[in-house]
Amino acid sequence: MAPAPDDSIVLIDGPWTHRMVRANGIALHVAELGSGPMVLMLHGFPQFWWTWRQQMMDLADAGFRAVAVDLRGYGSSDKPPRGYDAPTLAADVAALVTSLGEQDAVIVGNDVGGLLAWTIAATHPQVVRRVVVIGAAHPLRLREAIRPRFGRADNESSGPPKPARGSRQLNASAYALRHFQIPRRPEASLTRDSEYVRELFAAWTGSGWQATPGYDADVDRYAEAMRIPPVAHCSLEQFRWLVRSIPRGDGRRYAQSLRQSIVAPVLQLHGDADGCVLTSTAQGSGRYVSGAYEWRLLAGVGHYPQNEAPELVSGELIRWAKLG
Repeated sequence: MAPAPDDSIVLIDGPWTHRMVRANGIALHVAELGSGPMVLMLHGFPQFWWTWRQQMMDLADAGFRAVAVDLRGYGSSDKPPRGYDAPTLAADVAALVTSLGEQDAVIVGNDVGGLLAWTIAATHPQVVRRVVVIGAAHPLRLREAIRPRFGRADNESSGPPKPARGSRQLNASAYALRHFQIPRRPEASLTRDSEYVRELFAAWTGSGWQATPGYDADVDRYAEAMRIPPVAHCSLEQFRWLVRSIPRGDGRRYAQSLRQSIVAPVLQLHGDADGCVLTSTAQGSGRYVSGAYEWRLLAGVGHYPQNEAPELVSGELIRWAKLG
């Protein structure tokens, strides 16, 4: 196995500027480009800020300040031993908006970044101008989709979450909701070589992107960034909290906070070839929005539309951001 890389490998040269910003007691790495109203982009697993590179350039050309962050535990951001619960991660992003000198921003999130976008919109509405969620169901809709045989109703309190039988969403998310819960083994798989990350991308993305010339290089770059110590462990801790907190008080408080109706306008983009979050799961998310809401299903696109259909996603981000 090759020596573990350091976090300088994510400081990729380009038209953007890299810097560290203090927020919520930690230092977060951001890449930013352009000037104007801010669009803040949150990556998913197993990625880092670079997933938004095309959208950054397109947004900057359209007159926006495009900012992509490495979330806590990823890339060149701080990697403390704790703080991978959704409320803390959402507080990181809310604090980042003000640390960057802005009152609010268009919040864009994919995968776990999408879960955070939903969370921030519900719990920190003061920093949210508009929202774009990509490849992510509302967290309460996701819980609903993996019930009743996994998890429990909110008025049930005892014992661990029950295993699911026959939940299509649980089967689709088996990596996150089953394998990632095992101590140490998934960390070893992620840091050994690129094969485990390749397996995830093959399962979750559309065949069209997988056939493009740049696909292998993209996946290799994401895999190498996961080998930065201790990114693999930190990133998995978020999935562990999401599952293990369900019967606990912190998980119940989180669920209660998400019942606050989202007033910011929300655009939800979802690939019909998403192998991680099923279309049927994502579609029920609009019920948690009282403001303007749009849903768009992307044909032939999987779990990472910003990589799989970058021009289409850039166009939608620019259109949505210009509306407000």
